[in-house]
Amino acid sequence: MSSSLIAYLDSVKSRDPAARSRWDVLFYPGVTALGLHRVAHWLWEGRLFFLARLVNHLSRFLTSIDIHPGAKIGKRFFLDHGFSVIGESAEIDDDVTIYQHVTLGGTNPTTGIGGKRHPTLRSGVVVGSGAQVLGPIEVGEGAKIGANSVVTKSVEPGQTVVGIPAKPVPIDVVHYSPGFMPYGTPCGEDVDPVRAKLCEMEEDIGKLRAELQALRATSQPQPKVKSA
Repeated sequence: MSSSLIAYLDSVKSRDPAARSRWDVLFYPGVTALGLHRVAHWLWEGRLFFLARLVNHLSRFLTSIDIHPGAKIGKRFFLDHGFSVIGESAEIDDDVTIYQHVTLGGTNPTTGIGGKRHPTLRSGVVVGSGAQVLGPIEVGEGAKIGANSVVTKSVEPGQTVVGIPAKPVPIDVVHYSPGFMPYGTPCGEDVDPVRAKLCEMEEDIGKLRAELQALRATSQPQPKVKSA
């Protein structure tokens, strides 16, 4: 194996605790799909569209992963399991991880808006299983998209978004999921947006009660002291 292939397989192995060896990783459907996409993209760039599409269809038949030959994918990309779709004008930077049943979808070209129709994922992004990232938006470096989220707006670097439509998790998730976050989904009740909002409201109510008690104490008339 070449040094670049070994480095790639090691990068995948570091993100998947189920992988026991490089040979395990080598036969992952996502790794096969990426290898065939490199060939298809090279043919696409050379304007050999029919051959590029032929390789694309072969890859989809073998792996159940559909990566359009026009999509641009950086280094150390890991697509775990499969059944995902990546559109023509999608751009993926280095060290991105995508889980199963993810769509990097585009806007409708019949609206007259051509060109860039699919999302851009910057380096280190993690996209959880079942997520739908739609339109020419940008997911910033190190951002995480929770499982089954629907993302239609750009995501800030380092941000974690969850839900339909996807919204930022209102607290820092590093404490709960330090390092690499599998499936891009923070675990624990404390990172649930609704629960966090209720906690904020309870704190505000507590402060208002304390202020009300202080006002009552100052407004009550003081007892008169009789002179001797």
